[in-house]
Amino acid sequence: MHPRLSALAALRLTNPEQKVAATRATAALAATNSIATDPLRVVGDDVGVPGRPERPLRVAATAVQKRSPFTPEGRAALIHSICHIEFNAINLALDAVWRYDGMPEAYYRDWLRVADEEAQHFTLLHSHLQDMGWRYGDFPGHDGLWSMCEKTRDDVLARMALVPRTLEARGLDATPLIQAKLKRVNTPDALRAVEILDIILRDEVGHVAIGNRWYRWLCERAGRDPEATYPELVARYEAPRLKPPFNLEARGRAGFSAEELRALSAGSKD
Repeated sequence: MHPRLSALAALRLTNPEQKVAATRATAALAATNSIATDPLRVVGDDVGVPGRPERPLRVAATAVQKRSPFTPEGRAALIHSICHIEFNAINLALDAVWRYDGMPEAYYRDWLRVADEEAQHFTLLHSHLQDMGWRYGDFPGHDGLWSMCEKTRDDVLARMALVPRTLEARGLDATPLIQAKLKRVNTPDALRAVEILDIILRDEVGHVAIGNRWYRWLCERAGRDPEATYPELVARYEAPRLKPPFNLEARGRAGFSAEELRALSAGSKD
């Protein structure tokens, strides 16, 4: 099967373990085979996208109950929320592979690698959550990541601008803050979570860099200025406003320009 169609098949799966296995198998196969770039999309092929389990219950972001990481259940809820983000991130990467015709082979390879790493992240977090006595689905989760995926389904330039380099880049800012709280908790499960987040943060820098690279490539192809185009897309698609503090060091490694970093730094002082 064509790797992009394999990505679609994995995207449609509802069982998390099956999705992880199919994603990793697709990425492994694509790593050793060429990916033809002929158009694949047909009418109605988005039926069943994305495949998601019945649980967790999906609620508005404002309806997600906040719990203290200084209690065992609160830490489980925190790990679950990150686990939910990683599950959505698998779907986001698979969707980026399948949905957009007309991109170079390197683009599809990049996003299959991202999907594979997101699957690894989900597995690490879910295993840790189970060690804590819980499972994925035991707490509600919000749908913010996928809702932006839906908004940008017809525009790959907007997808690259507003998912990896906007929503996922927020993880670069948030992860060190979460780790600091867990270090203060200082229990074995909290410190294990810090270790897992180290792995995720390392990989997410690369994922955001991929988003930045293809965003700039698409802007160049369209004859558009990346810095000027970004706020236009934010406004058009009603993307969330970026809020400090910002992890400028990680964002720099992820490919944000010096001008963008200066603007973020100035905004955080307002």
